[in-house]
Amino acid sequence: MCLSVAAAALEYGKSVLIDRCNIDKEQRADFLKLGGSETEKHAVVLDLPNSLCISRSVKRSGHEGKLQGGRAAQVVNHMAPKKELPKLSEGFNRIMFCYNEKDVKEAIKLYGSLSLCDSLPFGCFGQKSVDSMVQVGIRSFFKKQDTSGNAKSVPEDSGNQGAEAGSHTAGDALEKKGKHDKVDVTISISGSTASCSIPTLAFPSISTADFQFDLEKASDIIVEQVEEYIGRIGEAKLVMVDLSHGSKILSLVKTKAAKKNIDSNKFSTFVGDITQLRSCGGLSCNVIANPTNWEIKPGGGGVNAAVFKAAGFVLEVATKERAEKLAAGECVVVPLPSSSPWFGAEGVTHVIHVLGPNMNPKRPNCLKDDYTKGCKILREAYSSLFEGFASIVKPYGNKDQNGKRAAAYVPENNKKTKDSSSSLSKSGVNNRNQDEQGSNTKTWNPWAQALHKIAMSPDSHKDIVLEVSDHVVVIKDSYPKAQQHLLVIARCHGLDSLADVSGEDIPLMKEMHDVGLKWAEKLILENNSLEFRLGYHSIPSMRQLHLHVISQDFDSTHLKNKKHWLSFNTPFFLDSVNVVKQLEEAGELRLGNESFFDGVLRCHRCLSVNPNMPKLKNHLRSCKDPLTFLIQNGYLISSEGKYSR
Repeated sequence: MCLSVAAAALEYGKSVLIDRCNIDKEQRADFLKLGGSETEKHAVVLDLPNSLCISRSVKRSGHEGKLQGGRAAQVVNHMAPKKELPKLSEGFNRIMFCYNEKDVKEAIKLYGSLSLCDSLPFGCFGQKSVDSMVQVGIRSFFKKQDTSGNAKSVPEDSGNQGAEAGSHTAGDALEKKGKHDKVDVTISISGSTASCSIPTLAFPSISTADFQFDLEKASDIIVEQVEEYIGRIGEAKLVMVDLSHGSKILSLVKTKAAKKNIDSNKFSTFVGDITQLRSCGGLSCNVIANPTNWEIKPGGGGVNAAVFKAAGFVLEVATKERAEKLAAGECVVVPLPSSSPWFGAEGVTHVIHVLGPNMNPKRPNCLKDDYTKGCKILREAYSSLFEGFASIVKPYGNKDQNGKRAAAYVPENNKKTKDSSSSLSKSGVNNRNQDEQGSNTKTWNPWAQALHKIAMSPDSHKDIVLEVSDHVVVIKDSYPKAQQHLLVIARCHGLDSLADVSGEDIPLMKEMHDVGLKWAEKLILENNSLEFRLGYHSIPSMRQLHLHVISQDFDSTHLKNKKHWLSFNTPFFLDSVNVVKQLEEAGELRLGNESFFDGVLRCHRCLSVNPNMPKLKNHLRSCKDPLTFLIQNGYLISSEGKYSR
């Protein structure tokens, strides 16, 4: 009955929560077959103390299986030794272990906070070492023997005490192994693995080993970047790792972080092998940073060689699917295939390859003591690394329209090789050697590909296309945020967003602007009360470069939340005239970021602040103040006047 109901719900696209014992692998097998390979299978293991289980079962009444009272205690005691904890190898994508009430509440909070578009990293989270998972039986629940053979009563919270004692097992074992494996942590990581359900990035120092970057300068940059990013990754953590207990860079960073009062619950240092943090160090880090070479290949010794060896050949394959090479200061985020031995053994779900500056004359691209450039590149490397981690922690996207437009992605600052030719083919599709995963900046979900498909095959979408040329296609936004909202979409393959645009694309950007201006003027002739603005989102939710032509009434049922409003009324929205101007002057663009989404709901006309979206929308219907900012800067298109390039 349970299986059939769950299968039916999955067919309807529902997520299913199954509350079952599933004490061994055989009992779990049928459930894992539900939904097929496309369904994520998560296990939340309530490995609570037997004393607590017995206590609860004895007290309950009216149980459908009559497991209550003394009989229930006997069953718990009988079944506990047969317990077989689930493993990723059985087919689970994610396993989360709970050992006490606090862990259970955290699991409920974690899963309860998920929206339709959210996801959790795959792997095994929260599992203690085997030695720390010894449970007491029913006899020990009532009394236990000390070493002298005298019976002693067990405190009511003995289960919790056992959990706490077990949490130190990994650290104690390391102390016995010798100085090279000894843990040195900036903060006391209580329970070591107990908090591993929290996304954690482990990173070594970039460029200070083989690339011989100055340690003082490097430590300043590390602390500076950590301080900037820890406030942007929620509950996630950063851990700097070094193999040597006497590491100077680790000591410098630790001291400087303390002086800056950086939250020790968010950033710590750790001495150990970065490839065996969980198994040998008791520290679970689901994301590992790998300082690599420009070809992103194994070898060269150090962390890079160790990471590729630990992850296996599948990491090489997965990496090549994402990028062929890196420039200094760039990174590429690679989801680790579940077939990797590292995935199961250490719980690693992602590897972020990053390339720092080289100061070693015996290595390629040496900067020859140019620390002005070197420091700039090292900052970019850490910034890129932490941005990549932030994208894993909080895969963002526009969560409106019932999740149809959310674009969960993994930012990658690297670019796959771009065709040097700036001309567009007659078909309008300039193949820049990009695959279906898109350009350098994102890995797009299938439902975020709609605009790309329209741009590449407009003839297949004649019912929604308003205009098509060799270089652009015009459509109405399917989820308009105003009375009139059009999209001018570039047809150039490889231009997924503004992040892919460079000086060579200026002719195309001007053409997109002119087409958008033409349509704005046409719509104004039909309704002279309309006012328009032309621009781009710094980080779009849909794949394929597109220009928004949007009326400034913002009167639409699809304008639902704060993010919708701020995406069009903060510097996150870049006016087309400014985009072209920046490209002509600098050959590159300065893009906004999601920090603007923390702003207030301010009317774009009178600049008054509103407490929520309903009140803002009600205010917009009556506010008639002129759009002074847009008029003064030449951004507004209206019946009274228009701007031009």
